[in-house]
Amino acid sequence: MILLTRRATFSASHYYWNPAWTEEQNEVVFGRCANRNGHGHNYTLEVTVTGQVEPVTGFVVDLKWLKDVIEREVMEVYDHRHLNLEVPEFASTIPTTENIAIAIWNRLATPVSAAGGATLSRVRVYETGDIFAEYRGETAEASL
Repeated sequence: MILLTRRATFSASHYYWNPAWTEEQNEVVFGRCANRNGHGHNYTLEVTVTGQVEPVTGFVVDLKWLKDVIEREVMEVYDHRHLNLEVPEFASTIPTTENIAIAIWNRLATPVSAAGGATLSRVRVYETGDIFAEYRGETAEASL
């Protein structure tokens, strides 16, 4: 098995807000991140696929194909967007780095599997150089 990772970057804004809570409770839990005007990040995304090297091409997957899938499924939807207001996944889910990683996994798992030969292994989203969330899917989550 080989692990192959493709990196991409996108810029997006968001805020943290639980509509079931009072304004005061949101401010206590989320602090400045509860500001409804939002704030932005330059996110770094790492998408890792795993599989066997195809002997004829030497690829696990074609990297141009993977770049195109990431562009279509993630960048066109997330880049330069206000996640809370413009991205369907976050209409009722707080766009934390953890939830962004899960949402991106959900967008990429089917196209990667459908291509044959590889499976999605990991999605890692860096909010800053020091903070990232990594998601490995439901099966990996169950084995932790």
